[in-house]
Amino acid sequence: MVVPLSDGARLCPSVVGFTPSGEKLVGHPARRQAISQPERTISSIKRHMGNRDWRIGIDGRDYSPAEVSAMILQRLKADAEAYLGEPVTRAVITVPAYFDDNQRQATRDAGILAGLEVLRILNEPTAAALAYGVDKEEIHTVLVWDLGGGTFDVSILELGDGVFEVKATGGDTHLGGDDWDERLVQWLLEEFQKQSGIDLQSHPIALQRLREAAELAKIELSAVQTTTIQLPFLAQSEAGPQHFECTVTRARFEALTADLLERLTDPTVQALADAKLAPGQLDKILLVGGSTRMPAVRQRVRELLGREPHLGLNPDEV
Repeated sequence: MVVPLSDGARLCPSVVGFTPSGEKLVGHPARRQAISQPERTISSIKRHMGNRDWRIGIDGRDYSPAEVSAMILQRLKADAEAYLGEPVTRAVITVPAYFDDNQRQATRDAGILAGLEVLRILNEPTAAALAYGVDKEEIHTVLVWDLGGGTFDVSILELGDGVFEVKATGGDTHLGGDDWDERLVQWLLEEFQKQSGIDLQSHPIALQRLREAAELAKIELSAVQTTTIQLPFLAQSEAGPQHFECTVTRARFEALTADLLERLTDPTVQALADAKLAPGQLDKILLVGGSTRMPAVRQRVRELLGREPHLGLNPDEV
């Protein structure tokens, strides 16, 4: 069961923001605020977990990755309590299989700061395999391909006597859907400058609008071949308001991000080598993370592993 948030959504973006009045925002409200207050908004905090030197200062206070993560967990805890009508005091928190001891401890610290007793830190691929019900099937070897917003994780699990063993894991802690978005943003910036002569790199509000439009275009291009981005009043010049309209094709998007797609190959090949397995020895391939909806990503899975991945569940929620 996926417990909905208080706003009805089933997913909570890992974004934290602070309004000028000091109010704390988590999830969709924080993401919306990022348009006007990007310097007061924190996203992709998962990439910094375990880094003791990383801090972000807002309103004269420095926040660690664990403190920012705790704010997200507090929101989830409060919404779960409201939905269930009872206190939520204990939690199992999932992390990438390649998280080291420092990253896992920082995650545990975040849970404690959020007022939770952290029963276990569970590997995300194991959680995904359980969601797919692999433990109830006659399946022994599973590859979990997890491409989220900020990280890429490929893991090979072996099931025996009801216990999952991670045989191999690999990935890239700085590769995710956010990078596909950013590549499209840079192209849109160039297109707008060609049309208007205006460089938007130093215009944070316009940049955030472009990022939101790029993410939406990426999602739409998973289902259609062409989409149109329309952003009225994107900038102001001596000639007046400058509007932006641009058509993006799937072929253009895939060309812009071809090198990102290539970075998915080596961790997958290395994980198979570490597990001493050939692709044909895998019993099932599971996709996790909304970014695995991109047609080029799914095609890369087929090319690398020579078979169709299992698509039976929502990759955002497994």
